[in-house]
Amino acid sequence: MNNSIEKTASDVTKKETAKGCDIAKVVVHPLVLLSVVDHFNRVSSTQKPSRVMGLLLGNVKADKTLDIANSFAVPFDEWPNDPKTFFVDAEYLESMFAMFYKVAAKERIVGWYHTGPKLCQNDIDMNQIIKRFTPNPMLVVIQALPDGHDLPTKAYIEVQEVHNDGRQPTNTFEHVPSEIGAEEAEEVGVEHLLRDIKDQTAGTLSQRIANQLNGLRGLEDQLNGIVAYLNQVHQGQMPPNQAVLNFAQDAMNLFPDVTSDEFVEAYTVQMNDHMMAIYLGNLARSVISLHSLIDNKLTLQKAEQQKQQQKEPTVVSTV
Repeated sequence: MNNSIEKTASDVTKKETAKGCDIAKVVVHPLVLLSVVDHFNRVSSTQKPSRVMGLLLGNVKADKTLDIANSFAVPFDEWPNDPKTFFVDAEYLESMFAMFYKVAAKERIVGWYHTGPKLCQNDIDMNQIIKRFTPNPMLVVIQALPDGHDLPTKAYIEVQEVHNDGRQPTNTFEHVPSEIGAEEAEEVGVEHLLRDIKDQTAGTLSQRIANQLNGLRGLEDQLNGIVAYLNQVHQGQMPPNQAVLNFAQDAMNLFPDVTSDEFVEAYTVQMNDHMMAIYLGNLARSVISLHSLIDNKLTLQKAEQQKQQQKEPTVVSTV
């Protein structure tokens, strides 16, 4: 990755964001994810692209949340040996947005996406092209083939780094918090899609355990990234960033003292409560199963007695 795209150098004094671009959070709808994955699969069926790109449509809410509700693909190609050589069909982009505008006038061009999976060297140059359609485009890197347990979306906004050594200001990307959100109608559609994907034979408990395992794996990946960063800072490979170090110190301070008597007692009481609930549940299930077995035995005995009575011949007395 080029250092001019994403770096935390000590000679940077401040970062200036364009006016009117104070976005606090980016919300990506499931329809956008489905569209991007479909775009990537369609292109991959005919060629082997490193990534695909497209435009993002949405609007900015009153609480400074960028709501991305729709997207469409744009013809894009780049030369792998020369990152500065790429092609974007701007005429196709304009015609597609004109058709989308006739259907949903509230949705505007708010940024663009590519399937990364990380930032590339020519993203700044491509962002300049998108500025023809929106002054402050948001770049969302969407992983069509996620390889981890994190969210498949990462949002970035272009900022200008001002140096204190007399060099010219440089453009770079700054990370913006992002999440996956959906409206009520979209949630219903996603649930119907998940019915065909999830294993219907798996119970609710197994699904909860699987979700917890996925969450723990994602937490492990995040902790490994923090450890790798701190090791690089300790070895002098990266300059220290005081903001990152402050967050790491806060995280360490929030860890509970597992050796204290209060923590051990509380943990023991909670575990005993959970084990008691499991024991009572198993006991009730065993009693119900035994009761059902006894009822089944009695029903079979009554059926056998009725059969025997029907087979016995009836004696008719004559006077």
